Amino acid sequence: MVRIEKLRKSFGSHVVLRDVSLDVRAGEVLVIIGASGSGKSTLLRCINMMEVPERGRIFVDGQPMGQHKDDGSFTVFPDRVLNEKRAQIGMVFQSFNLFAHLTVLDNITIGPVTVKKTPPAEARELAMALLEKVGLAEKADSYPSRLSGGQQQRVAIARALAMKPKLMLFDEPTSALDPELVGDVLATMKQLAEEGMTMIVVTHEMGFAREVADRVLFFHQGDMLEEGTPEAIFSNPRHQRTQDFLRRVLPAPGAPCRPAPAPTAYIGKAAC
Repeated sequence: MVRIEKLRKSFGSHVVLRDVSLDVRAGEVLVIIGASGSGKSTLLRCINMMEVPERGRIFVDGQPMGQHKDDGSFTVFPDRVLNEKRAQIGMVFQSFNLFAHLTVLDNITIGPVTVKKTPPAEARELAMALLEKVGLAEKADSYPSRLSGGQQQRVAIARALAMKPKLMLFDEPTSALDPELVGDVLATMKQLAEEGMTMIVVTHEMGFAREVADRVLFFHQGDMLEEGTPEAIFSNPRHQRTQDFLRRVLPAPGAPCRPAPAPTAYIGKAAC
């Protein structure tokens, strides 16, 4: 579903991604972990062209996301072409980015109606089905200001799914939430994974990574330093940098587990 070849991105003299290459299979859940500033979010933003890399190649479902030059340089497509390609990719951010002046239902239908020209009645039917899916059907006529942070993030997920994407990107979707609100959002993401959605998730929720990921990548200072199954990464990391990172973010052996937010009891169990 995703192929990235020798991707390089800099901000001024600071290199954020150094010749990153990876493949993501259709239906795979890839979780990216690492310290803040290691390039994780920039990678997601390059995949859907919110950031333009200097060099490399990016393909989504076999289609290039930019114009690849023979010398390796990367240039963007015209807006019309780029918007068509972006419509195949859903992205959920740290902040919810809902339209404050629109109801929950209108937040979800606006994309399909305006971008994909979906008939309004069909878009509303889809939106209600998605709200049912994320457990918020009763909030259809509410405004974002009347929702908790966790509810707003689940609406943001429903809004992304309304575009019927082939790929979902999650950039720290729970980092702005109070701890007691994290569980419902992670449960929604786990449900998507079980349904076969291709997902690339940047997160600090190690329990989610261990329980849901098919593969885990560890990023450090713009490099993809280590990859493997969750069992391999969390139980037997090979690289010293990976070991140091996990030592800081995982409970010490014998330490009590933090309570898992309901209803996702698997999170607390898997984090220990």
